[in-house]
Amino acid sequence: MSADEPQRKSDQLAPDAGLEELRNAAQDCRDCPIGKHATQVVFGEGVLAARLMLVGEQPGDREDIQGHPFVGPSGHLLDRALEQLGWARESIFLTNAVKHFKFQLRGKRRMHKSPAQREIEICAQWLDRELALLRPEAAVALGATAARALTGHPVAVMRERGNWLETPDGLPVLVTLHPSALLRGPSAEREQAFERWLDDLKKASAYVEK
Repeated sequence: MSADEPQRKSDQLAPDAGLEELRNAAQDCRDCPIGKHATQVVFGEGVLAARLMLVGEQPGDREDIQGHPFVGPSGHLLDRALEQLGWARESIFLTNAVKHFKFQLRGKRRMHKSPAQREIEICAQWLDRELALLRPEAAVALGATAARALTGHPVAVMRERGNWLETPDGLPVLVTLHPSALLRGPSAEREQAFERWLDDLKKASAYVEK
């Protein structure tokens, strides 16, 4: 950070700040405008000793209301995948690249709106702090926003899915689709898409305690 850049919210915390302290600070973060309109922050959850971190894109409507990651329709599909893979949810750490829900109103419905590049870059401060605190052995990027936040550059997910990339610090990052992408696909092809998604995720099995 250069001298003329404003101090980020996370820079006000001690280097050894714990997960709850980080969550509380992110709740009040207004370094980008998304947090102003969200119900609450949705920070990462899981055991601090997790070897694998799964990173989604941003909270959805249900996550924003409940305050927990992956509890909406995408989370239910992820739970199904974890069960078939034999991965205990409590053995991994689940988080998002962006910590607040960005939406646009359509009548009374809050419709998901993708975060802007600058918003992703600003919110990366919280993902960086989670990575520094947990020190996982690998991460899974679920979707383009997560892949960009982890690697620091745009990633063509459909081309790179199932491949391992790296963070700037050398952490292995497995790239695949966000579960919401499967839910948006044709219903007749959903099971086949789910099986292919499982094949992607299986490549990270070495980092998961059974």
